[in-house]
Amino acid sequence: MTTEEQKAFKAKEYAEAVRYMDNAKDDLSKTKKDGGGRYTDKKYVRRACGTAYSGILVALDAWLTLKGVDVSKRSKKQRKSIDFYTSNLTLLDKKLLSHLLSAYEILHLFGYYDGTTNVKVISTGFDEAYKIIDKIKPAEAHR
Repeated sequence: MTTEEQKAFKAKEYAEAVRYMDNAKDDLSKTKKDGGGRYTDKKYVRRACGTAYSGILVALDAWLTLKGVDVSKRSKKQRKSIDFYTSNLTLLDKKLLSHLLSAYEILHLFGYYDGTTNVKVISTGFDEAYKIIDKIKPAEAHR
């Protein structure tokens, strides 16, 4: 990929990852917070966490592609797993790996699967997601 192609690729993939995050924030806005620091509707929290995690995967696929890693699926039986991302990030960027592991645990496991409604926990997951997405942020892009 030429430098110009890389810039265009980053801009496109960054915009897509941010779109996922915007959709996730929109889902969170559909539920209220109670006085105890929890969201009141688990359905919207789960959906928001799943969408945010998908945005992370968009960003990671783009980042890995720019690093020369083949991110294409081999077949439906060989979907990429968290192991695919962790094994590649272990070799390429341990700080990014740390953000991924936190985001995976918070957004994918606690938020999406377990349905946690703790506002601070979900907020931390979103912060971790943005740290990952910002790795492909073009110089001229604004969030």
